Amino acid sequence: MKDKRGLYYYPFPQNKKVRMYVRKAGEEICFRLWNSDDLKLWEEHGWVPHGAIKQAAGIYEGGSFDPGKAYDIEIAQNLITEQSTGK
Repeated sequence: MKDKRGLYYYPFPQNKKVRMYVRKAGEEICFRLWNSDDLKLWEEHGWVPHGAIKQAAGIYEGGSFDPGKAYDIEIAQNLITEQSTGK
């Protein structure tokens, strides 16, 4: 999906108020979270490269938040590919 902020998907499909935006910066895919209930989130947190997310993922092991699901590299790659091929 796409809007004025860019390409996005719903990291938590049951909650349409939260969107994960994706873009390619050089060779790396970057993510940025947006939440309609917390508009400051967009302003306070910039684009995060996937490499940094992978490094930080160990902190969340065993917790209720799964960064691998929220920051889904496969979905991001598919969105970017679809956008660049016009599908």
